[in-house]
Amino acid sequence: MTQDREWEFDYDEADFEAIRKRIRQAAGIQLGDSKRQMVYSRIVRRLRSLNLNSFQQYLFYLDDHPNEIELFINALTTNLTSFFREPHHFKALNQILLERYQGGGRALRIWCAAASTGEEPYSIAMTACQTFESLTPPVQILATDIDSQVLRTAQMGVYPESRIKDLDPTLKRAYLLRGKGDKSGMVRMRPELGRLIRFQRLNLLDRQWDVKPGLDVIFCRNVMIYFDKSTQMSLLDRMVPLLSDDGYYIAGHSETIDRNFRALRLVGKTLYQRQA
Repeated sequence: MTQDREWEFDYDEADFEAIRKRIRQAAGIQLGDSKRQMVYSRIVRRLRSLNLNSFQQYLFYLDDHPNEIELFINALTTNLTSFFREPHHFKALNQILLERYQGGGRALRIWCAAASTGEEPYSIAMTACQTFESLTPPVQILATDIDSQVLRTAQMGVYPESRIKDLDPTLKRAYLLRGKGDKSGMVRMRPELGRLIRFQRLNLLDRQWDVKPGLDVIFCRNVMIYFDKSTQMSLLDRMVPLLSDDGYYIAGHSETIDRNFRALRLVGKTLYQRQA
C-alpha cells in the first residue's frame, strides 16, 4: 500500500494486516480490503490518546495491556442502527408475542444480540407495550453488544430529537419524554421501557455466554455479515439451542441461513423458527 504523505502516522500494508488479524482473533470480525482508511482513522485516535508513535507500538501495547482489547474492539465496530429498522420484524414480533403468551404464565424472553446504542431493544420494548397495552408487559429483554461504549448510551436511553424524527407520533407521545432547558432538543425513553431491558456486554466469540436457555425470540440482525461462514455456523449452533422448542430467530435483511442448517426453518421475511 502506498504511504499517504498527509497521514500523521506511518501506516503500511503490514500494519493493516496486523490490525485485521487482531480484530478477527478478538471479535471474529472480517475486515475487507476496503476498510484500510477506516482502520487508520479509528486506531489513530487510540495512538493519540495513549501518546504512542506508531501502529507497531500500539500492537505491542495491546499485548501488554489486556484491558485495551475492549477499547480496540470498540474503535473498530460499526454501530449503524435506528428505531424500528426493518419494520416488518416488529409486526411479526407483535404476532409472536400474542401467539406465545398464555395469560398469567411466564414472562416472554427476548435476546437482542446486537443492541448498539439501544434503538433496537427500545423498539422491542415499545412493541411489547403496544401489544399488551401496558407499560408493564410480560416481557424480559436481554440486550447485549460487544461495544461497551454504545451500551452506556443505550442504558442512558437519551437521544437527539433528530434520531426519532421518523418515529410514529403515537409512539413518541406514549414512550418518550422531551427535554427542557439545557436538555432541549433531546428525548429520553420512559423509565418503564428501561425496566424491561437488561443491558450487558457480550462478545459472541466468548466461550461462555451469560444467556439462559428457553428464549422465545432472538434478534441477531446484521451481525453475521461480519463473520466468515464457519464462524456463522458455529454461532448458530450455539444460539439455536437457547431458543425454546419453537422459538424464533430474526436475521438482518442481507443475511440468509444455509438451507442445510436444519435446526431453523424460514417462516417469513428473514424470520426463522426452531424445529426439531
